[in-house]
Amino acid sequence: MIMPLTAFAIGRTLLLHLDPVLGPALFLGLTLVGCSPGGTASNLVSLIAGADVALSVLLTACSTILASGVTPLLVKLLVGSAVEVSGMALCEATARVVLLPVTLGMMLNAKAPKLARTLSRFTPFASVVLVALICGGVVAQNAASVLSVGSTATSSLLPTIIASVLSLHSVGFLAGYCVPKLGLGYTEKTSRTISIETGMQNSALAVVLARSIGADPLASLPGALSATAHSCLGSLLA
Repeated sequence: MIMPLTAFAIGRTLLLHLDPVLGPALFLGLTLVGCSPGGTASNLVSLIAGADVALSVLLTACSTILASGVTPLLVKLLVGSAVEVSGMALCEATARVVLLPVTLGMMLNAKAPKLARTLSRFTPFASVVLVALICGGVVAQNAASVLSVGSTATSSLLPTIIASVLSLHSVGFLAGYCVPKLGLGYTEKTSRTISIETGMQNSALAVVLARSIGADPLASLPGALSATAHSCLGSLLA
């Protein structure tokens, strides 16, 4: 609950009332990032940081499977009073984006393991390219809106969005380390693993969900910026 509640608090404080039209969309986008499961990039960062890679993979897998039910519920609870969101649309979108690919991958690995091994050589690179295209497309689509609002408003819009995203992930990394290390007495290696897993979210999922439920295009922007932010922060901490 660290990331969802942090996203809710930062979103309501910095984004919701930033602009009457765009503020709610940005608030929804940041909340989607906070409620998304752990990103697969956390497994690579855990390897670089010398953390527990097996634990990282396990946490990512569990959070991804749970996301099909938990993500729509959390988003609806957190933003439902401020932004109109269809819980059913969220559930359907999450199932398509999360459960369907996982199910197809498991079936392919079980029925055609040789084909699965062949495809696995190319899918990591293809995933990186697709995420880059998705996030780049979102930023390009919303650049005009962000810059036009930022040039006329009393405060610039883009720096506030970036600060919100960086704050969300920074709190995630810090709390993800302090709670298990200082509060629960876990080992340094385990605490670092949980920190990385907490601070790095599946930002691409947040982008796809925002677009799938018919939200304002600007709702995808926090997720697109988050993909770069958590990767940079995670790499620096590693």
